[in-house]
Amino acid sequence: MTTLEDIDLDFVPFGQTGLQTSELQFGTWRFGKETEQGNVEIDEERAHELLDAYEAAGGRFIDTADIYGGGASERWIGDWLEDRDRERFTIASKIYWQIRDGDPNSRGTNRKNVRHRIDALLDRLDTDYVDVLYIHRWDDETPTREMMKTLNGLVEDGKVHYLGASTLRPNAWKVARANEIARAEGWEPFTVAQPRYNLVDREIEGDYLEMTRSYGIAVCPWSPLGQGFLTGKYTREDGLTGESRAAESSRFEESYLTEENFDVHDELDAVAGEVDATPAQTALAWLMHRDGVTAPIVGARTVEQLTENLEAATIDLTDEQVDRLTGAKPDPYVGL
Repeated sequence: MTTLEDIDLDFVPFGQTGLQTSELQFGTWRFGKETEQGNVEIDEERAHELLDAYEAAGGRFIDTADIYGGGASERWIGDWLEDRDRERFTIASKIYWQIRDGDPNSRGTNRKNVRHRIDALLDRLDTDYVDVLYIHRWDDETPTREMMKTLNGLVEDGKVHYLGASTLRPNAWKVARANEIARAEGWEPFTVAQPRYNLVDREIEGDYLEMTRSYGIAVCPWSPLGQGFLTGKYTREDGLTGESRAAESSRFEESYLTEENFDVHDELDAVAGEVDATPAQTALAWLMHRDGVTAPIVGARTVEQLTENLEAATIDLTDEQVDRLTGAKPDPYVGL
């Protein structure tokens, strides 16, 4: 049985930032998250156990956002870092979603909102800077030039080292336009991207990945396991099985529980059996073998789950296995 001591995550180049990042980054979106029943999915004690486990496996990149757990995620990370050398860790956070009811200015990337929220999140993290600041989604209400000027100011102030764009749907032309504006003005461009990408969510495989390669942008996918679909807990025969926050979501069923996606899962199960790994580990290993992908973001509810996910870094897939997994989706969403 693999233990955390058996895993030693490597560092890989972080795009063209000059930094090195852990080959698997740790996502903290479940920290302080309340369930529909009013329970906290991961409390502070469990959060620190998970951070301990990630550190023990050699992990040094922690991803959060100012809305995770209503700010609890950042506070708990800050408390955990208090007894450690801050410089040994790369910390990323995000800004975008509305934080005050009835106040439209507390949403998006307008200057008022961004400058207020960077100070608040740095206070919660108890640090002078974040290594990466993502815009959590694209703000079509704030002019791109205004947004890039504001974000550049955070870099000049020393509060942010690098800028990133986290996206739900491909928006290659928007990121490219923002970077061209930044280039013309001598401002900091986006050097990191955080799109959704996994074996069944393939919409970035057209213009978006071509754009990131062209600009040398690091790609750190979120939802690498397709909201749990690629872990194997959903079956054709039984429908929704196991504990899942999406168990009553018709949108989840329509997006993931399709015949086409289960065909992909069949190939995933076959390759997992060949390499003596779980479906989740194999899906993560596939991402780590994809050209243009820098480092997937993994999360977990328990140390055991995290250990399983991090073990993906020890799995070698052959080119033939990667090609089989890639080709299992007959009509990927290309160029959207």
